[in-house]
Amino acid sequence: MAEYQNIFTRVQVRGPVHGGSSLPRGSWDRTGTPFHSRLLGMIGDAQVGPIYLGFTGIASLICGFIAFEIIGLNMWASVDWSPIQFIRQLPWLALEPPPPAYGLHIPPLAQGGWWLMAGFFLTASILLWWTRMYRRAIALGLGTHTAWAFAAAIWLYLVLGFIRPILMGSWAEAVPFGIFPHLDWTAAFSIRYGNLFYNPFHMLSIAFLYGCAVLFAMHGGTILAVSRFGGEREVEQITDRGTAAERGALFWRWTMGFNATFESFHRWGWWFAVLCPLTGGIGILLTGTVVDNWYLWGVKHGIAPFYPIVFPHVADPSLTSVMGAPK
Repeated sequence: MAEYQNIFTRVQVRGPVHGGSSLPRGSWDRTGTPFHSRLLGMIGDAQVGPIYLGFTGIASLICGFIAFEIIGLNMWASVDWSPIQFIRQLPWLALEPPPPAYGLHIPPLAQGGWWLMAGFFLTASILLWWTRMYRRAIALGLGTHTAWAFAAAIWLYLVLGFIRPILMGSWAEAVPFGIFPHLDWTAAFSIRYGNLFYNPFHMLSIAFLYGCAVLFAMHGGTILAVSRFGGEREVEQITDRGTAAERGALFWRWTMGFNATFESFHRWGWWFAVLCPLTGGIGILLTGTVVDNWYLWGVKHGIAPFYPIVFPHVADPSLTSVMGAPK
């Protein structure tokens, strides 16, 4: 008999479809007839539906659609409404924030007004979805851990596009909407402020990011390894430890040198994941507001090496006229 390898195959248990637990009074009804999908069952639960949106869910989707349309139509207009060029250049297209001259004022639509409008609706969509997530957890009697984890990501989003630009006094400090333009902004941001790698909160954020990758990979590997003993039923193994939990804990004591339970490991993963955007947001918030050059800050505090001046001083081109004479 072939050995059961659940990395490549997954047992899909199909019972009668379940409409979900009862909802508190005042909730909207769930919509859609539930059904099973073998394809979706390969990556998650095989049952699809019923779906609950409620007022906040519908409002979030509407605001998100408006923001998506504003961004998409502005990108399409930038290539003269050519569908071929839109598809071809999509990774490089952007909806830019207002120029620095406007500060925190509301500019004309063509000078960043569309960016402000898209940012407003996108932010409303995200906050409404967080409200929906929080209220759904309460209604189902769950903890609100997922909502607060999502809030950590929202914190970084608000720092980049709202809080820091206000502190800097200009919407131009915010991130453009776009794939490669967003990455270009990140590179230019680091160069402008003396290499973000010397930012200690950036260091912490990357440490938590890599820590998440290692922790969740090891957790996934452990659960897959003990799933033949029912390890995927983690809640049962937490409240009533069985052979899967015992073998998993033994494996961790043997290989990692410390104890990890089915419950404690999820707390480790939650904190590592949440602290990644939290520390990253703090590092971004301090950049330009408190620290103007992270390299010089690192030299001052013994983090970065001091490099002697080898080449002669070069005049800043922005301080000279077109003919090369000083202004």
